Amino acid sequence: MKIKTGDVNLGDVFWSWIGAFIGVGLVSFLHFNLFSGTDLVLLIGSFGASAVLIYGAIGSPLAQPRNLLGGHIFSAVVGVSCFRLFSSQLWLASALAVATAIAVMQMTGTVHPPGGATALIAVIGSPEIHDLGYLYAFVPVGVGALIMLAVALAVNRLAGRKYPEYWY
Repeated sequence: MKIKTGDVNLGDVFWSWIGAFIGVGLVSFLHFNLFSGTDLVLLIGSFGASAVLIYGAIGSPLAQPRNLLGGHIFSAVVGVSCFRLFSSQLWLASALAVATAIAVMQMTGTVHPPGGATALIAVIGSPEIHDLGYLYAFVPVGVGALIMLAVALAVNRLAGRKYPEYWY
């Protein structure tokens, strides 16, 4: 679908909307239905920002699978570590989590801006998030990011859009 209005390709807008709706909708559905009543969560705020990248800015280096998965998972581990080490000083844990997550993403070539929020959520999140400990890096972070990636691969293929630009 290649309908252009000015600089906006309405076909891209349509497919970005579809991808974000399905990706966030699937993670949300599982969170509120499958994980409800358990100590696990699947939906975190930083996935909203990831949706913008992997459905709406698919050519960006920040939206590629390596960045999506690595950025979230590395940042989650950093955030949990900072919370565990400095939970008595949340201001310090918060600052260290975000700053260190950025450094780790840069060193590993996995910069994904929502990863900063993923690290911060590990520090300022709910008691349920804190109780997960390092499991947070796998559920919700890893599993949720994988679900959203699978949707991005499928929707962008259906749309005839090239995603990913590269895997690693």
